[in-house]
Amino acid sequence: MKIGCPKEIKNQEYRVGLIPATVKELTKLGHSVFIQESSGIGSGFLDSEYESAGAQILSNASKVFSNSEMIIKVKEPQAEERKLLKSDQILFTYLHLAPDPVQSKELIDSKVTAIAYETVTDGRGGLPLLAPMSEVAGKLAPQVGSWTLQKANGGRGVLMGGVPGVLPANILVIGGGVVGTNSARVACGMGANVTILDRSIERMKEIDDCFGPHIKTAYSSIETINELSRQADMIIGAVLIPGAKAPKLIERSQLSRMKKGAVLVDVAIDQGGCFETSKPTTHDDPIYEVDGIVHYCVANMPGAVARTSTMALNNATMPFIMQIAEKGWAKACLDNPHLKNGLNVHKGKIAYEAVASSLGEKYYSPDELIHNE
Repeated sequence: MKIGCPKEIKNQEYRVGLIPATVKELTKLGHSVFIQESSGIGSGFLDSEYESAGAQILSNASKVFSNSEMIIKVKEPQAEERKLLKSDQILFTYLHLAPDPVQSKELIDSKVTAIAYETVTDGRGGLPLLAPMSEVAGKLAPQVGSWTLQKANGGRGVLMGGVPGVLPANILVIGGGVVGTNSARVACGMGANVTILDRSIERMKEIDDCFGPHIKTAYSSIETINELSRQADMIIGAVLIPGAKAPKLIERSQLSRMKKGAVLVDVAIDQGGCFETSKPTTHDDPIYEVDGIVHYCVANMPGAVARTSTMALNNATMPFIMQIAEKGWAKACLDNPHLKNGLNVHKGKIAYEAVASSLGEKYYSPDELIHNE
């Protein structure tokens, strides 16, 4: 198979879809790999390393797209990239289609086969291609939140761990999954007073077994969020409904009852955000204020630690890339139902139910689409 990896063009996105080690695995099996010039620089990978691994370096994205049967990326294709897609291509990347009708329509119109990292599953009910970036974003959230809490950045001027005689910051984490647990771990390590909200009793038992009295848990309800948000110096939104829009857990009316200068870090912003007042921001302009509350809503948080993120992502994606390259997307999905769960769009049809529901479009069974091939 001919596999292409263009340079990421989203604002301050330094990750890259393929690393030299993955390229070497692919070329050893006889596949051709095309890497756009300088695409790995932001993650610390040189063109010469890709060439040593067997890749061909191409000067621009247009050449990568035109030469490739499968495109491997990190972020969703941007508008100018979507124009380069072809109907017989496979696109394998993060998509987050539910809150993005423009991208969805253009992928549908392109007739491309789009497989989304974020909806591929595993045998334990997890999301193995989302998990590494969730771990990174979760660990980053308290760090960027503590920076946002500084007075010069509009925050309350509260130190996460306090000092002797002064209480630490109160951190509320909404969601006890991969993002929430990693956020709580780091915030606790910084000395903050941390509470996780979740609706799974079993998950809260697991958190309690892991952290004991160092991190508190509470059942997530409207009343609990109302009460604890008023006490919080920072709230980290870490909720996820696979493939669908994130629920709005804090409304604008609640901001006036929070502490002035408190911080909202919305890690769910890729799925539309879990705060009503959230809107996507970038690394070069990450924060804004609404009703005295400072919001941090960067949509590609892991891009700030590009090398760690890229290597972690490739560790997770490589087995699936190999399956698609060796078998073709249809056979690979037939053989691996977890990869099949990643199928979002094929030949103008939406194959993921939560995406179709969010967009008000017709849903087509992946099995039906695969068997029609």
